[in-house]
Amino acid sequence: MTLNENIKQLRLARNLSQVDLAKKLGVTKQSISNWENNNIQPSIDMLIRLSNYFSVSTDYMLGLEERKFIEINGLTERQLAHIMAVINDIRGGKS
Repeated sequence: MTLNENIKQLRLARNLSQVDLAKKLGVTKQSISNWENNNIQPSIDMLIRLSNYFSVSTDYMLGLEERKFIEINGLTERQLAHIMAVINDIRGGKS
């Protein structure tokens, strides 16, 4: 996927409107629309902010890798164990 497709896909996956995402990033709705329609590209600083907001790498945003990450800092070992159990269950019990 391309950057514009990834921005839109990640936004929609979180049930955010363009206005919602714009507010969270401190930009205009028009900026989000322009990025998603591939009219303009976000700045490098904004790419980093987008990556941080969506908890993905900049390489993922740019379509250079397909791995996704989950931010787990601050969770207890018990909480992490629950998350891993859910992930394993979704994968069909595979480790």
